[in-house]
Amino acid sequence: MFGYLRLLFDNFTLILLAVVAAATLFPAQGQGAVFFDGLTVAAIALLFFMHGAKLSRQAIIAGMMHWRLHSLVFACTFIMFPIIGVLAKPILIPLIGDKLYMGMLFLCVLPGTVQSAIAFTALAKGNVPAAVCSASASSIIGILLTPLLVALLMQVDASEGPSALHSIGSISMQLLLPFVVGHGMRPLIGNWVDNHKKSLSRLDQTSILLVVYTALSASVVEGLWNTVLPKTLLSLTLVCCVLLAIVLWLTAWLGAHLGFNREDRITIVFCGSKKSMATGVPMAQVLFAGPLLGPALLPLIIFHQIQLMVCAVLAQHYARQEQALSASN
Repeated sequence: MFGYLRLLFDNFTLILLAVVAAATLFPAQGQGAVFFDGLTVAAIALLFFMHGAKLSRQAIIAGMMHWRLHSLVFACTFIMFPIIGVLAKPILIPLIGDKLYMGMLFLCVLPGTVQSAIAFTALAKGNVPAAVCSASASSIIGILLTPLLVALLMQVDASEGPSALHSIGSISMQLLLPFVVGHGMRPLIGNWVDNHKKSLSRLDQTSILLVVYTALSASVVEGLWNTVLPKTLLSLTLVCCVLLAIVLWLTAWLGAHLGFNREDRITIVFCGSKKSMATGVPMAQVLFAGPLLGPALLPLIIFHQIQLMVCAVLAQHYARQEQALSASN
């Protein structure tokens, strides 16, 4: 029982909950907020620099030929998710309100994760080279596509947030430029990066936690918890659970219905159903301002933790299936 709970609530999940509590009880204000804002900008740049440095060109080439799989993952991430978000509007607004619904829609247009999608695919014995290519492409394309989808699907006043073109420019400078520089330096630092993956993973998590604390602090100061009541938070959690269940079922069904083999179906499930906090939190800071930032982040924070818990269990289920198939043969 204890091992099962540790599988669901890993160290990062527990620390993230502590960071949310810290931002609620001790939000950064005044000069402290200025300090954390500057530190966050540096952390985000370093995070995406290292993402670029980690990306192996050999892995990209190995996976690029599988265009049918990548097309389906892309469609699930940037078409299926947003359609579900738009169609669910009449149900979600009475449950969670306008601002949190906007956060759900923002969640739906985000790119997929990179590290966890690849890790779960590997654990489940899926097509890892295809997962590397698909997840990495989703992350890069999302830097440009997500702001356009936000502008297309959301009614955000110009007084409350920047224009789509301005957002793309800001996001490109903050995320894409460090990513490109990091990848360009891979011939020089690639071996060092590959030999220190565990330490760099902690750096990734620390950067994400810092960004979450800074962003939530600003929202708490703006009165986030005066508008998001416990009942609403519970409704939002249930909504995220239902969304994940629908998407997991659809990705599994589509993979089987379109004739992909078992390894590819696993890759489609884990790459097509996940949303990236590492990309989403920095984007939210650029796309949303003032009182909109907190409600934009909450669905992502909740969904991200639920997807990690559920996909950890699902990956182990796939791995046991593979062991059983191998034993029977």
